[in-house]
Amino acid sequence: MPKMKTKSGAKKRFKITGTGKVVAAAQGKRHGMIKRTAKFIRSARGTMTLNDSDAGIVKKYMPYHR
Repeated sequence: MPKMKTKSGAKKRFKITGTGKVVAAAQGKRHGMIKRTAKFIRSARGTMTLNDSDAGIVKKYMPYHR
């Protein structure tokens, strides 16, 4: 059986922590910052962990990063 391929878009955007959680950058900060509130920009700083349903999808894309 051949190896499964990792989705190359997923390996650039997500990281799996040592405990198995999926970490991603906050969404909504690419452009259009003038219309966002300062509270939104502050809260979207850095990274966040995905919830379990989204993390399961990402883990299927990255079969060997566990």
